[in-house]
Amino acid sequence: MDFGMQFFPCVGPETKPADQYFQECLSLVSLADELGYSHIRIVEHYFHPYGGYSPNPIVFLSAASQHTKKARLITGAILPIFNNPLKLAGEIGMLDAISGGRLEVGFARAFLPHEFSRFGVSLDQSKRRFVEGMEQIRALLENDVHAAEGEFHQFPPTTSLPRPTQRPRPPFWIAAFATPESFVAAGAAGHSVMAIPLSGGRMAELISLYRDAWRAGGHPGNGRVMLAFHMFCWPNEAGAIAHSRERVNSYLRSLADAASDWIGGATSADYPGYDKIMAGLAEETFESQVSKGAAWIGTPEQICAQITDYQKLVGNFEIASLQVNFHDMPLEMAVSSVRLFASEVMPNF
Repeated sequence: MDFGMQFFPCVGPETKPADQYFQECLSLVSLADELGYSHIRIVEHYFHPYGGYSPNPIVFLSAASQHTKKARLITGAILPIFNNPLKLAGEIGMLDAISGGRLEVGFARAFLPHEFSRFGVSLDQSKRRFVEGMEQIRALLENDVHAAEGEFHQFPPTTSLPRPTQRPRPPFWIAAFATPESFVAAGAAGHSVMAIPLSGGRMAELISLYRDAWRAGGHPGNGRVMLAFHMFCWPNEAGAIAHSRERVNSYLRSLADAASDWIGGATSADYPGYDKIMAGLAEETFESQVSKGAAWIGTPEQICAQITDYQKLVGNFEIASLQVNFHDMPLEMAVSSVRLFASEVMPNF
């Protein structure tokens, strides 16, 4: 299993100023090569403490590329629904060049109604915009010239510049949350899948669907699965819990608040059952996350056991993407955690 660093800002100006937050993140990125973390990943969200410090993951990853020479750089994930494919294709080519061909591109549909309403986009267009945007970006990257007559974006024969450093293009990931169709679609298309293991044991079923669709699509190998976890590694259990419980709970409260429109009455055929899914997430706590294996918190020995138990629950997966400085965690605390995890946990996997 590979382990990487994920940065999911869950703060606002009153908690941690943006300049401080990103300088701390880049300080952690600078440790990746030394400690063996295989990737750096960051989200795309808007307008809310839940992710809103990162409206453009490519900007952060461009800076991160200058603090590591080995780690892969992964968008986790960009949102075609709120962006012009011509612009995204050019930015992808640019970052692939700046990083020396280390970029991997994760795509997501977006799921927060407040973002859709502020951008003036209908929730009911989510699937169609995602499929069209991702296909147009793929074609712009793979082909020297591409024209499109889509429902949402049209353009004449166009050469996207810069051309990708990786040929025919950087690897693609699809972010999937809880819908089986998303896992099946990723596997059938031959893309890697990134997910959040909030659904506990159900993740085993979703991963199996992805692997089956991958093989049925005739793709070599077994695909790649990346799961995201809160991680805090500490010399003693009491300290691990004391330093992380409220920070995990703050993240969960922020997610529930950002997605509260689903519980408040938002509906869309493109998001079946999201009112129930988000209501369930609103009940999650630090304790429930640790108990179901979605947060790896404790001593090195305890985390090794947590990882092993989770693998038994859901089966093998290739990559763990670790939130290492969640909420307002001080830099020195996060540094101690990632160093201890690298020296005492990673060699066992």
